Amino acid sequence: MTPPAGTAPPARPPAPGASPAFVSLALRDLPRPDYCDALVVPLPPGAATDPAAWARAVFDVRRGPRWVLALLAVRQVAVRALGVPPAPRDTFVVREVQGEEALLAFGDRHLDFRVGVGVDAQRRLLRVVTAVRLHGWRGRAYFAPVRLAHPVVTRALVRAAVRRSVTR
Repeated sequence: MTPPAGTAPPARPPAPGASPAFVSLALRDLPRPDYCDALVVPLPPGAATDPAAWARAVFDVRRGPRWVLALLAVRQVAVRALGVPPAPRDTFVVREVQGEEALLAFGDRHLDFRVGVGVDAQRRLLRVVTAVRLHGWRGRAYFAPVRLAHPVVTRALVRAAVRRSVTR
């Protein structure tokens, strides 16, 4: 039976003996990251399923929680002590879209990061996968506090984007 136009076919269970697979554009570019996390949340009823739109919504830090904006402002000043340049304005822009996932990517002398923002339209799930490769002592020193804050900040940005999508 063919699924209706615009819908994905039903998920099939893995073949006996097969292992589940996890694929993300973030891991395509950084297959063995020094840091990686993933967050999956349900999409609200009626929410759009365009991964690029979700990537822009999640990483529109000006519309996120104020405390996240404050942390990013502190980051812009604090990194200079490590000899790391402040982040440019285009750090969180969509660089590529493939299928159900948009990729944000940035590389600098202290680290490279990739963020895959995926939408599973059939299951109504939003997925944010972050992969980071650190470069030298600057990368390790910079990322030590970021490693602790990153999951909390990402969750706050996703929640804010989901909330905004419901109030439209």
